Amino acid sequence: MTLKIDIDDSAPPYEQVRARISEQARSGELPVGYRLPTVRGLAESLGLAANTVAKAYRALEADGVIETRGRHGTFVAAAGSAADRELALAAQAYAERARRLGQGEDAALAAVRDALRAAYGE
Repeated sequence: MTLKIDIDDSAPPYEQVRARISEQARSGELPVGYRLPTVRGLAESLGLAANTVAKAYRALEADGVIETRGRHGTFVAAAGSAADRELALAAQAYAERARRLGQGEDAALAAVRDALRAAYGE
């Protein structure tokens, strides 16, 4: 993994770290499952404070780009798995809301179909 921080860049260092790791993960330069350096290790190699790198890692994790596996380390996440999890959570929340509103399965599915048609321009 190659990262460089440009001190003349107007973006803060944590944002540069976040953007570069995100770009490398999206392009496949950092493959799914690639183990990232520790926060301290990356901070040392870039000449940054550990809190700066930690902030970038938190943002990347929130975006589903990386995942932390406790003591095992931080890894590039499968892009699809983060999207799949978020979609499943949204579907579950919708189903629970439809039930609380007293709507049956047919009405809930019809509302989803209408929303999808509108979103996808069909």
